Amino acid sequence: MAQDTYDGIIIGSGQHGLILGAYLARCGLKILLLERRLIYGGGLGTQQVTLPGFYHQLHSLNHFNITEAPWYRDLELNETVPYVTPRYDFAQPHKDNTSLVFSRNIEETLASIGRFSKRDAETYREWNIKADLISDHIFWPERYAEPLPEKDRDELLGRSEIGRDFLKMIDRQPMTVIQDMFEDERVRHLLLFKLSLFGTVLYDQLTTRSPMGALVRAFDLAAGYQVCAGGSFNLARGLMEKFTMAGGRFMPGAHVERIVVEGGRATGVELGDGRTVRARSFVSSTVDVNQTFEKMVGLEQLPVAYQQKVKDFKYTEWSLFGLHLCLRELPRYLGTEFDGNVNKSLKVNVGSESLEELFEVHHDVAAGKVPSRVAFGTGQVTYFDPSQAPKGYHTAYAWHAMPYAPGGDPANIEKVKEEFADKIIDKWREYAPNMTKDNILARYIYTANDYTKEIINMVRGDIFMGSFRGDQSMWNHFGYRTPIQGLYMSGSATHPGGAISGGGGYISARVIAEDLGLKLWWEPYDARRSLEKIAVDERKVGQTRRAS
Repeated sequence: MAQDTYDGIIIGSGQHGLILGAYLARCGLKILLLERRLIYGGGLGTQQVTLPGFYHQLHSLNHFNITEAPWYRDLELNETVPYVTPRYDFAQPHKDNTSLVFSRNIEETLASIGRFSKRDAETYREWNIKADLISDHIFWPERYAEPLPEKDRDELLGRSEIGRDFLKMIDRQPMTVIQDMFEDERVRHLLLFKLSLFGTVLYDQLTTRSPMGALVRAFDLAAGYQVCAGGSFNLARGLMEKFTMAGGRFMPGAHVERIVVEGGRATGVELGDGRTVRARSFVSSTVDVNQTFEKMVGLEQLPVAYQQKVKDFKYTEWSLFGLHLCLRELPRYLGTEFDGNVNKSLKVNVGSESLEELFEVHHDVAAGKVPSRVAFGTGQVTYFDPSQAPKGYHTAYAWHAMPYAPGGDPANIEKVKEEFADKIIDKWREYAPNMTKDNILARYIYTANDYTKEIINMVRGDIFMGSFRGDQSMWNHFGYRTPIQGLYMSGSATHPGGAISGGGGYISARVIAEDLGLKLWWEPYDARRSLEKIAVDERKVGQTRRAS
């Protein structure tokens, strides 16, 4: 059988593989994108799993500031992949019929916080000013650039006032900072909810030093979550179009059994059906660390130190319990008369009003138990994009933290999932009284026992394919280059980590292109240049003020 040969082979057609493929195909390379499943997009899925005409995002729904991402601009996705930017990002209804709402407008947010604590509102104003500067000049450029060594980064940040503020911020635990700075428990609670992803508790991220500066997101209102019009799969569709228009080839139903290594160099892949496909220049994996190196490469082909690096790689210690609903009408929350914008928010914190209550859930999950307390993040996409349900109807979701294997076996969730879904709806009804049985037309439960079989690189239910721990982020990330020449990692194990950012694919496109001596057709982000520019700009501002 004749062997096909390409310049480069990319394993996995999720966000990172699609972005990487589009960039390198535009460089003139002959690129093959392989996918084990028959559908592309990874977690960018939009499916009809309940009733006809009701569309649900079972994995990725809230996309962080995507329209400002460099790859969204470079690939001109605004032409075919529009996004909706909610005015109200986060909300929290309370049993006393009050509600707290964070808007992209600072004055609206301060007014909401001020109804609970005037002091907290002033603290938030002060830190919002700092956070907007840090986000624009540090957090965002670093999110899309290869991380600098820690020593170099600290030295550059130390040259500017903004940088010194940022260094102080990242050297503390986010949860401790929030508790120290704010006095009202409900304000603290929503700030930590804003820091977490999907309304679950990233406990290890909130209680450890965060070199990436995740705490910035608690105070930055300019950047926030967005909704992909037409559903999350629309982003995958747009990326695939850009890839194929640039000459790339997509091969579905192609499970990679082995990455071929010859003379210490990756030269191709062997597929599950016995076919071998050759790569002249590189092979890049966007799937998980263990599948790549233990199964596809083989640890014996790696240096001892790198074998240990693979074995030590940490995954997130919780999974998601997803409940997706078809509704006659959207939830109407307690606190609507207090602040009607609670019903207009993208993400709503339901079921807990104190940190103690929130962390009760975490402790059960950490112990491998189904949580006894129900507290979750929820949202209603059809408020922002009515096209995802029949006219006059809606969808809503609840995402709850859950151990991957309750009682030691992931299948154990099957015995209790209907009962737990009932508990979620009962708790939801306490905060949104119209969430009655008559309002709910259909429901669909989606757990780690389901999605790890469908998307196997979500190891042990880890939707991020790698922990956000400080010892795995920034200069400690897994790395784009590997000890095997021509083999790269380009997925969620690399900086900036999991969730929909496209960062791993975007950054590794530059790494691979420069290693191959290719001319870049885009202007990549450069963290060093960005950090150097901060100090220069601050000096110019200071000179202008003194002159005036």
